[in-house]
Parts: sequence; structure tokens; C-alpha cells
Amino acid sequence: MKPPMIPFLNLVPTYAASKAGIDAALLRVAASGWYLLGDELDQFEADYAAYCGAAHCAGVANGLDALELALKALGVGPGDEVIVPSHTYIATWLAVSACGATPIPVEPIPATYNIDASRIEAAITSRTRVVLPVHLYGQAADMDAINSVAARRGLSVLDDCAQAHAALYKGRKVGSLARISAWSFYPGKNLGAMGDAGAVVTCDAALDAQVRMLRNYGSRLKYQNEVKGTNSRLDDIQAAVLAVKLKDLDRATAERRHIAARLLDGLAGLPLTLPHVPEWASPVWHLFVVRHADREGFQARLAERGIGTLIHYPVPPHRQPAYAEMGLMEGAFPIAEALHREVLSLPLWPGMTEAQIDQIIEAVRDCA
Repeated sequence: MKPPMIPFLNLVPTYAASKAGIDAALLRVAASGWYLLGDELDQFEADYAAYCGAAHCAGVANGLDALELALKALGVGPGDEVIVPSHTYIATWLAVSACGATPIPVEPIPATYNIDASRIEAAITSRTRVVLPVHLYGQAADMDAINSVAARRGLSVLDDCAQAHAALYKGRKVGSLARISAWSFYPGKNLGAMGDAGAVVTCDAALDAQVRMLRNYGSRLKYQNEVKGTNSRLDDIQAAVLAVKLKDLDRATAERRHIAARLLDGLAGLPLTLPHVPEWASPVWHLFVVRHADREGFQARLAERGIGTLIHYPVPPHRQPAYAEMGLMEGAFPIAEALHREVLSLPLWPGMTEAQIDQIIEAVRDCA
């Protein structure tokens, strides 16, 4: 008899853990008659800013908007350049393009998958305005090194925190490490809404005010539009749900770390590359990513054993048709290209049972 299928992601246990609070929040907002820019949003913004160790949080419609509005608040526009990782989800690049600026890729450190700070300076030109690291898979990038380069060259740092809710860097929370930080609360994130949602966090009051104006049609006062803004508001239903789930985030993070520790221990010694954690990092394991030389064969064998997996990500941004105009041929960024050929994400989600963890370990050991 085959063991039960283990999906790559199961959000039902996360909802169940906070069901009473989420259900009450949904009913409360529904009964209030106020669904945008209301008290629920104000409360979540205050709670999340405090959680990150920042002064301000502005809720927006999604993580891509968070990046774009943060860049625009920093003054990024046509003709500018922004340093981005060559190995990341394409949203990081798309936000730069949406501002009319050009993404300038920098290769990652192969061991951690995050942008290599030692390569950033060589990519800086007179048109560079911002350095945009990503805390990929839930592990913080080396922010002291990144901030040092940026400060020396007079650049701002915006970090993409979409996968790193509650992650620590040298004991400090992600969200308090850069001039401004962008977040996604997509349902599958470690802190996920029940739909699309995002936020921009900063300790700079002027940047916060600019993001708030940009998210609301470029308006501070109704029907008075100072700039060409957009409509990107985190609605009160999502804000209320997020406020409830934020209270459970530390417990859920501890559970993710337990599962990751078991996987690291159980999969040691196999012919695949396991995640590497620097001594200064405390990741939150948004994804548990391994590397295998025969990634497709390995994935197929795991599927036969009932283990769901995903590839994050199969094609690097510079090889996507969307960026064909950059003329970056295969081999332009060999580290990113090698990672995209080999990475595979194993299941890891709060609510996973010890038996399911055992099943994953046994299957990987047999299939690797």
C-alpha cells in the first residue's frame, strides 16, 4: 500500500491554527461597513512595523507593488539603474522595469543563493541609484557588507523581504536592516493573507509618507493629487487576517525551523547539496532548497514516491523572454544559470507531522 501523498504546500493547517481569530476578524470587518484604509489596516500597520523593529509600515496591494512603490519613493525613474540579484524571482526585476529603470544583475554566493556583496561595486555606474538584495528562500543576505558598499557609493538599499518574515541577521530582524523594505503577504508566504497583499516598512517618515501618497492615487487629501500615483491599497479584510496570523508567526517559524533541522540531519551525506546557513543567520525556511545534478530525474522519482516538489525557479530572469532586449545570452551569469538548472524545493510547512517528515527523508534518501 502506497503511503499518502505529501503535497509541496498545505495551507489548511495554518488556517486551522488561527481559525477562531481569523473567522472573528472576517465577520468583524464585514459587519463594520468599512473595507479600505480603515482601523483594521491602521492596527496591522502599527503591529507589523513594531514586529520588524521599524517605525512605519504602509500596506499595499501586493509584493510587486511594494517593491515598485518603494523604488519610486526613493526617486528611481527612467534612465536609472538598480542592482538586483541574477538569481531571484522575476518580480524583483519587474519592479525596477516598472519604474522605467534598468535592472543590473549581480551573481549570488553559490552556498547561500543570496547576492554576493563582493561583486556589487563592480556593477555600480554613474546611473546606479539603489541596491536591491533579496533574502531568498527565507535566509537573510549579508546586509552589513551590502550596506557598506552602498554607503561608500552614496546609494540607498531597498531589501526584498518577500520570503523572509521573522528572519534574523546577526540577531536583528529583517525589515530593520535597510533604508526601506518591501514585503509580500501572498497566501503561500510565511505570513500569508487570504489573497494578494503587501507592505513597505521603513524608519524614514518621509519615505513612508511618499509610499502612502503613491499607493492612493498620488493623494494625501481626497481629490487633491500631487503626483501620478496608483491604486495599491491593502484592504481591511486582509489586514485583519494578517493581524491575527502575525500573533502566530513566531510559533509557526519555530515549527519550520524544527522541520528544517530534521531534514538537514536526515539528509546528510547524500549526493545532493543541502542548504548552507552562515553562523550569523537565522533563516525562517520559507523554502527548503536542495541541489541535484539530475534535478528532473530526482523530481520524477520523488513524485513516484508521493512527494510533491517545486522548482524555484526554472529560468533565471535574464533568460526570460521578457528581458530578451537586454541581449544576455546563455553563459552571461553562469552561477545563476547553474542554480536554476539544479535547485529543487522539498515540502516544508507548519502542521507537517513527524510521520510526514520521516516519509520525506526516506523518499529522498532512496531517490537521491
